[in-house]
Amino acid sequence: MTAKSAAAAAGATVHGYPRQGPNRELKKAVEGYWKGRVTAEALRQTAKDLRAANWRQLAETGIHEVPTGDFSYYDHMLDAGVMVGAIPERHREAVAADTLAGYFAMARGTQEVAPLEMTKWFDTNYHYLVPELGPDTVFAADAGKQVAELKEALALGLAGRPVLVGPVTYLLLAKPAPGVAADFEPLSLLERLLPVYAELLADLRAAGAAWIQLDEPALVQDRTPQELAAAERAYRELGGLTDRPKLLVASYFDRLGDALPMLAKAPVDGLAVDFTEAAAANLDALAAAGGLPGKRLVAGVVNGRNIWINDLEKSLTTLGTLLGLAGRVDVSASCSLLHVPLDVKAERDIDPEVLRWLSFARQKTAEIATLAKGLAHGTDAIGAELAANRADLASRTDSALTHDPAVRARAAAVTEAETRRSPSYAERTTAQRAHLGLPLLPTTTIGSFPQTTELRTARADLRAGRIGPDAYEERIKTEIRDVLAFQEKAGIDVLVHGEPERNDMVQYFAEQLTGYLATQHGWVQSYGTRYVRPPILAGDLSRPEPMTVRWTRYAQSLTKRPVKGMLTGPVTMLAWSFVRDDQPLGDTARQVALALRDEVGDLEAAGTSVIQVDEPALRETLPLRAADRDVYLAWATEAFRLTTAGVRPDTQIHTHMCYAEFGDIVQAIDDLDADVISLEAARSHMQVAHELAGHGYPREAGPGVYDIHSPRVPGADEATALLRRGLEAIPPERLWVNPDCGLKTRGWPETRASLENLVTAARTVRGELPDSTS
Repeated sequence: MTAKSAAAAAGATVHGYPRQGPNRELKKAVEGYWKGRVTAEALRQTAKDLRAANWRQLAETGIHEVPTGDFSYYDHMLDAGVMVGAIPERHREAVAADTLAGYFAMARGTQEVAPLEMTKWFDTNYHYLVPELGPDTVFAADAGKQVAELKEALALGLAGRPVLVGPVTYLLLAKPAPGVAADFEPLSLLERLLPVYAELLADLRAAGAAWIQLDEPALVQDRTPQELAAAERAYRELGGLTDRPKLLVASYFDRLGDALPMLAKAPVDGLAVDFTEAAAANLDALAAAGGLPGKRLVAGVVNGRNIWINDLEKSLTTLGTLLGLAGRVDVSASCSLLHVPLDVKAERDIDPEVLRWLSFARQKTAEIATLAKGLAHGTDAIGAELAANRADLASRTDSALTHDPAVRARAAAVTEAETRRSPSYAERTTAQRAHLGLPLLPTTTIGSFPQTTELRTARADLRAGRIGPDAYEERIKTEIRDVLAFQEKAGIDVLVHGEPERNDMVQYFAEQLTGYLATQHGWVQSYGTRYVRPPILAGDLSRPEPMTVRWTRYAQSLTKRPVKGMLTGPVTMLAWSFVRDDQPLGDTARQVALALRDEVGDLEAAGTSVIQVDEPALRETLPLRAADRDVYLAWATEAFRLTTAGVRPDTQIHTHMCYAEFGDIVQAIDDLDADVISLEAARSHMQVAHELAGHGYPREAGPGVYDIHSPRVPGADEATALLRRGLEAIPPERLWVNPDCGLKTRGWPETRASLENLVTAARTVRGELPDSTS
């Protein structure tokens, strides 16, 4: 392709952008609305201002077509449900009375009505709300949000491209509504849903949309021939419409496999495809499918999920190949930039040398614009940018931070025996029961207790120098004493110290380990208004000194009941960080596991009899393609066992997982060889307990009876009913009673009431057990 034709072909765009604003303005406005301090109109204005600022920034950077409709108050899958009229029966009255309040009721629930179930968005740490559908579901088009936001962008003089969750992905991610047969297939509703999408496309065309993006990330997963045929049928029908904008079908996070040739032949106008390392096979597959002659290809060559700078020359090579496979090539990130922080320039405490290696959302848009310029006008047009990029990449490769010979030697010397606990669980459990003396259906919590305004203020005051370390530590001690006193009074059997000293379950440890970097403003949305600052794992990792022993020992000194030591597991440390991409993940996991193994040993030596190593990310990090899973699960479960296998038989090892689909990793859960696992189960009505039973899981388990991601307080009768259902799958001698997850995001009034109800439920059901089990 000549330079002139390349210039005509190359543009720059993105799939989506962070929603929160530079100072998390959206979070503050939404939470203010929930508390009655911000009006609905003020919330809507804040959102409109943020959208405009985002689009202007994108356009100023060189993005020629901005995404619209990707902005959300809470979750884009919830927005998709509203867009197609799939409002659960129990929420319809609230939505009819007040659209915005009803929207948040679906997301968070109310005291009277449960929210939608929440789970992880593919293999990311973003949570989406799961659509509930049934054979009686009636869809109805509501393009109001999409049309309004498109018009906002057009009014600014910008080319806007509405981004919608595609119909196939929407149905594949849905589940049967309560009361609907478990074997109901939401995909069976496709013929009913497609006319609604046709109406949405027509409405958006009338509003001025030239292109519409339909996101179909579910197609990068293993799909049956029937599911692929449904996708082919969907895009044959939508592509065949006359009253529609041009259609861009987008997929990301992995290779498309058999879906790629189907989409390439579909009567749509373009594809957006991930060409980063995880999905590199898409390039050869696209060539084998005959490319996209005469169509638009949006090439995702900048990683939208990690924060390392792009190798511009490597990406240009890929883009040059793609020029011969499509009628038009635009440059983009691999997926929405929702998954990365906003701006590297906000960071003041990271070594300037290391900052050169980092690229957040704003920097990624600049990389995309640079690549588009180079593709259109040749490398001479971006010579300075290429030279700077080469220097930055070399700086990272040559840095002492990325290579610690002692760490690498220790990891290389790990033996099989170090990853296997002895004796067997059957022998260990006898020793643990004798040592701990717990009742049937023992009660506990997952670890954290509410992080109050006073605690956050104390941490901020310490950082700012307004209080000294001694005053801060007294504040932490007071909180630990209060948390323990409440738990003892409530009747909880295995206590926690509440983690008042911890800012985040990954960041807290990352700040004490070599090789990690912490950001000050690197916020990323996890769900709703919950934002986290994933630390950056930049180099080889080790533990200079104990991280949790002091506070755990202090808590245990205040009570005769066992206090759990609380650690974050190696897989979660990786999954909830921005992990290095210059060595295999399994190698990095082993380094983390060895550091945590030292901590576990120190906790046990300090008298801690119960140690919980949380792995909520084990399922979310599972590769999207089954062919890749065995290798991942081998190193992931080995890393957990390496962390925990060095303790005595009478030390009880717990783990915890939440908000994911567990059915396809039950064997891996078994392979962890933990003594007790606690799992999210309240929103899914104890489904996981039955999955464990179906597998023949032999160890102890605590399927949650209290949904902590909703502000509602479950009554004792509700917790009792869930507990009874758990007993249908797990015998009482192996069943624990606990919340779904940690309590950090909850307030004290609801926490007290909910835990008191939880204990009441445990006592009630314990009293119903036959004497032979007591």
